[in-house]
Amino acid sequence: MKWQQFVMDEFLRIEDELGQVLKGLTVEDLNTQPAPDCNSIGWLAWHLTRSHDRNMSEVMGEEQLWTAEKWHAKFNRAPDPGETGVGHTTEQAKAFQSPEAAVILAYHHAILQKIEKYITTRLTEEEMGRESYSPTLKFTRTVSSRIAGVIQLGFLHVGQAGYVRGWIQGKGWYH
Repeated sequence: MKWQQFVMDEFLRIEDELGQVLKGLTVEDLNTQPAPDCNSIGWLAWHLTRSHDRNMSEVMGEEQLWTAEKWHAKFNRAPDPGETGVGHTTEQAKAFQSPEAAVILAYHHAILQKIEKYITTRLTEEEMGRESYSPTLKFTRTVSSRIAGVIQLGFLHVGQAGYVRGWIQGKGWYH
């Protein structure tokens, strides 16, 4: 197995776990907050997906699908490429209204296809060492560091969403 396939497998695992968390949830479930200062499943899934799109698009030097394919309209959000939920206040997170789970998963899958093309055609050892600047977050990191961060935060956020689902539905939802 090439190491690129290992990297892609991690992204695929995040998508699979996200699908498990969102499976069968209603829009009401997606918008339920376990406590007033906590994020809903829908917000967490949106934030995870937006972060994948923004970070990986910045690494690739390409326009985000959020604007290029007008995913913002399907989420009833502004086409702001910098808005991913980072820095959201409690009020902003509470005001977020999730679309159906199928919309979140379709957006995530579209990003995953873009990531797969990048990994299979452009991600080399030399590319992994390249410096990549984030105009949104105002930092420079190597491509390998940015990809590792995207994967790590992807698992973190899907785990948080899974915890909220357990809070809503109790044990036994994960198959």
